[in-house]
Amino acid sequence: MLDTTMPAPPAAHAPVDEPALVRAAAAGDTAAYELLYRRHAPRVFAVLWRLCGGQQARAEDALQEAFLQAWKALPGFRFESSLSTWLHRLGVNAALMELRGRAAGQDHDSLEEVDGGLQELAVHDRCAGTERDLERALATLPPRARAVLVLHDIEGWKHQEIAEQLQMAVGSSKAQLHRARGLLRARLGDMT
Repeated sequence: MLDTTMPAPPAAHAPVDEPALVRAAAAGDTAAYELLYRRHAPRVFAVLWRLCGGQQARAEDALQEAFLQAWKALPGFRFESSLSTWLHRLGVNAALMELRGRAAGQDHDSLEEVDGGLQELAVHDRCAGTERDLERALATLPPRARAVLVLHDIEGWKHQEIAEQLQMAVGSSKAQLHRARGLLRARLGDMT
């Protein structure tokens, strides 16, 4: 896996014909693929980090899985959407598959988990930054509620798209969003 902790080299930000890079990478050019990775991995990782509740190792695993899938599927990429959108969707799908796998073995929406999340939040030092408070509070939400909130409010997905990806009814997506917002408000209120 490429190192996401290193800043992208200056060439990664230079204007380059992205379709040409995609075609080169699809033909097996690893340098072109690395350039695409360095351009797109930070944004995809930011979403995965939120979906995984701030758990860096899980987000990195999902990122690695997404870009592995991208490498395999790149020859079939048809440019019907932007590469960024396609990579983003692969990343979100990888994170959601991981969340589904965890949810199959346990009830993440239990009261014990909510209480445990609040206790864990209380252990953390209070920080002055609103963004950091928000990220911490977001990380304590039950995974399905967090996924719906991130996908809807941060990524701009429609409830129909969320329902399809999370295999739930549209009404459940709306209810989870309402629940997530309420829990987030309560947790942010506890931090002040």
